[in-house]
Amino acid sequence: MEKVRRSRGFLNGIDVEAEVILRSFSKNHINVMVKEENTTKEWRFTGFYGSPYVNNKNASWNLLKKLGQDQNHPWLVSRDFNEIMYSFEKSRGIPREKRRMKAFRETLEECQLEDLGYSGVLFTWERGNLPETNIKERLDKGVVNEKWRHLFPTGNIHHLTHSMSDHCPLLLNTKSGNIYVENPRFKIEAWWVIDESLEKDIKSSWESKPGTILEKLERLQSNLNEWA
Repeated sequence: MEKVRRSRGFLNGIDVEAEVILRSFSKNHINVMVKEENTTKEWRFTGFYGSPYVNNKNASWNLLKKLGQDQNHPWLVSRDFNEIMYSFEKSRGIPREKRRMKAFRETLEECQLEDLGYSGVLFTWERGNLPETNIKERLDKGVVNEKWRHLFPTGNIHHLTHSMSDHCPLLLNTKSGNIYVENPRFKIEAWWVIDESLEKDIKSSWESKPGTILEKLERLQSNLNEWA
């Protein structure tokens, strides 16, 4: 986090430790509970990857709706939804079908989630170097429920500059700590059926060492590759 902070020109600041507990995951999401050090604050973070394929969109939205059945905690869902909410979130290329955007908005409404907003550039994904082939879209965003807004009333997301990816990194600022999410897809291999011993191994791997969410994800990915 300090490396990210300094690379963005913020030379002064502190990093706040947090306890992160893994709740569920699949190839399209990771669901964790975040509890900040020396406080009673606890909230849910879901890293989400929506399918880029039209025929798989319903499966993505059904997954989000299933996760949305739990409204007991402040909840933030963020990263690459592979869909836009409104036509102005796309520049050039084939216009997005209205029914697709409507399905996305209705899913968020059913999950009691609303756009957190952002600072920085509008578009988070870009393809094509030439003016005639260049396409830009806002595929990456953070959406929250009312409890999360109440917990972090000044929380916001900043779109950072592009790195090696065609997606720009997102920096979530809760005013009590930052979460930096660069990889647009959480590449965690998962089994649809997990026996009790494997589930214990996964939880042990996640909780074995302190670290950021991304560090824990990388360690878990490495262990999953060994167990496969």
